[in-house]
Amino acid sequence: MADTLEFNEIYQEVKGSMNDGRLRLSRQGVIFKNSKTGKVDNIQASELAEGVWRRVALGHGLKLLTKNGHVYKYDGFRESEFDKLAEFFRAHYRLELAEKDLCVKGWNWGTVRFGGQLLSFDIGEQPVFEIPLSNVSQCTTGKNEVTLEFHQNDDAEVSLMEVRFYVPPTQEDGVDPVEAFAQNVLSKADVIQATGDAICIFRELQCLTPRGRYDIRIYPTFLHLHGKTFDYKIPYTTVLRLFLLPHKDQRQMFFVISLDPPIKQGQTRYHFLILLFSKDEDISLTLNMNEEEVEKRFEGRLTKNMSGSLYEMVSRVMKALVNRKITVPGNFQGHSGAQCITCSYKASSGLLYPLERGFIYVHKPPVHIRFDEISFVNFARGTTTTRSFDFEIETKQGTQYTFSSIEREEYGKLFDFVNAKKLNIKNRGLKEGMKQSYDEYADSDEDQHDAYLERMKEEGKIREENANDSSDNSGEETDESFNPGEEDDDVAEEFDSNASASSSSGDGDSDREEKKPAKKAKVVKDRKPRKKQLENKKGKDPNAPKRPMSAYMLWLNANRERIKSDHPGISITDLSKKAGELWKAMSKEKKEEWDRKAEDARRDYEKAMKEYGMGSKSESSRVEKSKKKKKKQEKQVKGKAEKKGSTSKSSSSTKSPAKNTNESFKSKEFVSSDESSSAESKKEDSEEEGVASLPPSSEDSASGSD
Repeated sequence: MADTLEFNEIYQEVKGSMNDGRLRLSRQGVIFKNSKTGKVDNIQASELAEGVWRRVALGHGLKLLTKNGHVYKYDGFRESEFDKLAEFFRAHYRLELAEKDLCVKGWNWGTVRFGGQLLSFDIGEQPVFEIPLSNVSQCTTGKNEVTLEFHQNDDAEVSLMEVRFYVPPTQEDGVDPVEAFAQNVLSKADVIQATGDAICIFRELQCLTPRGRYDIRIYPTFLHLHGKTFDYKIPYTTVLRLFLLPHKDQRQMFFVISLDPPIKQGQTRYHFLILLFSKDEDISLTLNMNEEEVEKRFEGRLTKNMSGSLYEMVSRVMKALVNRKITVPGNFQGHSGAQCITCSYKASSGLLYPLERGFIYVHKPPVHIRFDEISFVNFARGTTTTRSFDFEIETKQGTQYTFSSIEREEYGKLFDFVNAKKLNIKNRGLKEGMKQSYDEYADSDEDQHDAYLERMKEEGKIREENANDSSDNSGEETDESFNPGEEDDDVAEEFDSNASASSSSGDGDSDREEKKPAKKAKVVKDRKPRKKQLENKKGKDPNAPKRPMSAYMLWLNANRERIKSDHPGISITDLSKKAGELWKAMSKEKKEEWDRKAEDARRDYEKAMKEYGMGSKSESSRVEKSKKKKKKQEKQVKGKAEKKGSTSKSSSSTKSPAKNTNESFKSKEFVSSDESSSAESKKEDSEEEGVASLPPSSEDSASGSD
């Protein structure tokens, strides 16, 4: 028979909430590890007193009772696993796994039994429900009535807050059944009462979460935070972990207390209690106990009189009372020599501490991430500047944490740390390239080197190589480069023509005309390359055969889907790089196969081009002839139009003296300017008519001479 049994997706009932995790049964005892908090419950085999198997809402459950009265409940088993568990309990724990079903009659009267930490309401021999007394926050009595109040469950949408029991009066003299009921509950309930004197008091400590200055009173079973506005009582059983973290300025210390369940203030939950100390602050502490009690309770971990730094005294007292180790940063050192990294999480700036078994961020909001719950990490480029990068962590539950604005000098240290801890790096290929560039320039001037710029250059080279392989290398599609000299010559010609057309106008008009060509010059410069580009695009024949692909592109098109299926979610850039690596690592024999396919495609292309050239030769000659014919006709029409314009001008000049006799006197300047402008307008009209219409007939010319 196997020495161990392991079960995944088992749920432990703790204070009304179901926490999933893994359960392991061995010869030494029972171990349950919470997936959410990482907390481990260890029950020694010698402590087990009873095991009960029963049907519950999530299938079947296992209830374990220990000799000191503690109860542990685990749900999520299948019915077929009973025989295996019963045999294991008999062989290794010498216990019979008893089967007990819950009563489902629906009656609301019965018998209450107190057993260890459990209140059981039974009907006959079957239990109806059980209440762990550690869930009780308060117990009040009335006439024949007892009221139990419970701690609020933050993980449940609806939680049970109160239960009332009616206790009938009895005829026994001197014994009040209501008071006896209440005393049994209070003896095991999680009711915090500040009875007696505190072991020690720390005055006016600076607390970051919850924010303010608090007096901390240390009691044997709980911690009391007393502030000006709020009070908090924290049982030592809710303390999950302790952290002592040095500030980056080397002058302050953080003392972090991880809590589960958290302390509450209204709707706000504080999962971490963070205290900030100055290293220079010292204290002399005297415990409110005699030396014998101190020695008996703390076994040398504390003494009655102690002195030293304030943060050392607080952490030392907490470690002794909570009985948990204090976690400190490991051997990680950042670029500046500090054991943390300055970064931002959400909207606030803080410090990220890489620990031996996880990461912790302080302080707003505090975050603790264990290595065993990390799915992968990712190094991403900063969104606003290349001087920083982002560090992303995604957990197995799908939660993502992004720590941004990390200085790029920290990249090498952080990458080495993550690599040494064997965490899965999402974009490992690119990051290794970045790491090499960082090491290569480690001793150079950091202001002149940008690791992310080097990375983008490498990605640009990859895209350029792929583009060169897939493009047809046709010169017809390229844009013309801007040539200032050629553009200036074209503009000057337009200036000359405009200037000659307006040379006969007045001085006032000439000033206005000289300003207009400057605007035209701007238009010409902007539009001319665009016009040439459009003409080039129109000149390309869509029916022409396409250029053949290279051997690499033929292979990539055939294997692209396979690469995507092997690497789900891969980006286009990463796919291109991965394909390049596979192609580079391919053997010469396999490459020759694709080279042959590329050679066949090239021959087919040359053959198609020859056929296309023979078919299009006659077509091109026909188009050439039609263009020449059209140009010849346009020249003839233009010449006849100019001839007609000259004859009409001479006839109008012979008739002008007769007309002037009937008109008022005009100065020489006025007449010359008026005639020149009218002549220009007539010339423009005649040119437009000549281009738009056929040459005039003989009848039209005769009527014009009259």
